[in-house]
Amino acid sequence: MAHPRALERAKSFFFSHFERIFVVLLFASMLIIHYFVDEKLAFLSFYYLPIILAGFYGGRRFAVMAGVFLVSLVFFFQGVFGLELLPGFYLGALLTLVPWGGFLILTGYVVGVLAEDRARRLTDIKNAYLAVLEMLTFHIESTELKLSEAEIENLRVAALLHEVGTRDPRLLKLLSRAVTDEALPVARAMRGAAEIIAEYGHYYEIVGEDWEIDALPIPVTAKVLAVADAFETLQMPTPVRPAFPKWSALEEVEKGSGRTFARDAVKALRNVAGRPESASSAELKVV
Repeated sequence: MAHPRALERAKSFFFSHFERIFVVLLFASMLIIHYFVDEKLAFLSFYYLPIILAGFYGGRRFAVMAGVFLVSLVFFFQGVFGLELLPGFYLGALLTLVPWGGFLILTGYVVGVLAEDRARRLTDIKNAYLAVLEMLTFHIESTELKLSEAEIENLRVAALLHEVGTRDPRLLKLLSRAVTDEALPVARAMRGAAEIIAEYGHYYEIVGEDWEIDALPIPVTAKVLAVADAFETLQMPTPVRPAFPKWSALEEVEKGSGRTFARDAVKALRNVAGRPESASSAELKVV
C-alpha cells in the first residue's frame, strides 16, 4: 500500500509544480549536453520534444516562455563557451542558431494554440452535453415517459457523475457503500445516480438489432442517459473519425431510434436540439 501512495504523492507533486520542474529539467539537460556531448548542435533538435510537451500541457503562454528561456540559454552558452563553434555571435553562429530558435518558439506557440483550442472545444461539448441532458429531463416531464421528480433528479446527478468518469467499478462500489442514509435527499440522489450508471454500464451489452428497445428490461433513466451520451460522444473527434457536426450527430442517433435508443428519448432530444423531425425518423415511428 505504501508504494501506490508514494507514487500518487509524487505524481501530485509533479503536476502541482510542473512549470518549475520543467524549467529545471531544461537547464539540467542543457548542462548535460554541454559537458558530455560532443555533437552539441545535433542535439538542439531534441528540444522540440519538451517544447511540444509544454504547449500541449501548459498552453501557448507557457510554451512560448519556455522556448524563449531555452533559446536564451543556448545563446548564453554559445556566447560564453561556444557550441561546436567559436564563442561569440558572429555571422556563422547566428545563421545556425537564429532559425533554430525562431522555429522552436513558433512550434511552442502553434502547439499551445491548438491545445487550448482543443481544450476549449471539449469544454464546450461537455457543457452542451449537460445542457442537453438538463433540457431533456425537463422535456420528458411532459411526455409519456412520465418520470417522477426523484428519477429526474437522479438522472441529473448520474449525468454529472458519468461526465467525471464513474465508469470505474471501484468508484461505483464506493458510492454504493458511502451513500447509506436514505433520509437525506442528497444521499438518495447519489444512490439513485449510482444505480443509473451501473445500469448504463451494461446498456450496449443488451441493446441491438434483434429486439425493440421498449421490450428490453432497461430503466427509462438509463435510456435517456444513453441518448445524451451518444449525442455528445459523436461530436467529439476520435483517432479513427472526425467529430460529427451537431445535426449529423443528431441524425446518427435518430438512425438507432427504436433499436439502440428509445424513441421517446430521441424525440425529446430532437425537440431540445431545435430541429424538426426528419423523414427517416417519421418512417421509424410509423414502422
